[in-house]
Amino acid sequence: MAQIFHRSTNTLARVSIFGALAFVAGSLWVLAVVMRSPYATQQHVAREQPVQFSHRHHAGELGIDCRYCHTTVETAAKAGIPPTATCMNCHNQIWTDAAILEPVRASWRDDVSIPWVKVHDLPDFAFFNHSIHVVKGIGCTTCHGRVDRMNQLWQESALTMEWCLDCHRHPERHVRPRDRVFDLDWTPPPDQDVHGPRLVREYDIAPRIDCTTCHR
Repeated sequence: MAQIFHRSTNTLARVSIFGALAFVAGSLWVLAVVMRSPYATQQHVAREQPVQFSHRHHAGELGIDCRYCHTTVETAAKAGIPPTATCMNCHNQIWTDAAILEPVRASWRDDVSIPWVKVHDLPDFAFFNHSIHVVKGIGCTTCHGRVDRMNQLWQESALTMEWCLDCHRHPERHVRPRDRVFDLDWTPPPDQDVHGPRLVREYDIAPRIDCTTCHR
């Protein structure tokens, strides 16, 4: 029986199969890179706000403690967005006629909340509790970065599941003394490999990594 296909067809078939496998593998790699990139995570993207509140000025230059505005960070799952009344505690006495603060004064007069743009916006299917992390000695800057150096706030960390799991698997790298949780200048000491494990034992840190920890 005469040969139907030319001998080169075998080579073409092999090239096609291996080429398709390479294309699929390459596509998956590109997708993984894109999903971890700032384009997807919105990492380091400064957000425009209705009022250009400067963390650099308030937390950095004035040294206002995080808890003055984020009042529930130690006791609740959410850190809390400060009500306009918190802003007016100061701004009914200083900068009372500043044009940039007119939306704040309008919010106070009309009793309408300022529509702040959320910066660290986790998906609805991901549960995160601020209070347990604070109690266990995880500082603000571990997740939020040096907000005291940011005029317009941005998301410092990727906040991907991979990023969260890395911390849960190695909490000794990030834990700090509880009295330094809100210290924005704190950095791990050279002997963190000694102090970290000690604090993990002292604070009874046993982070879970099963799915239901965050996906509820």
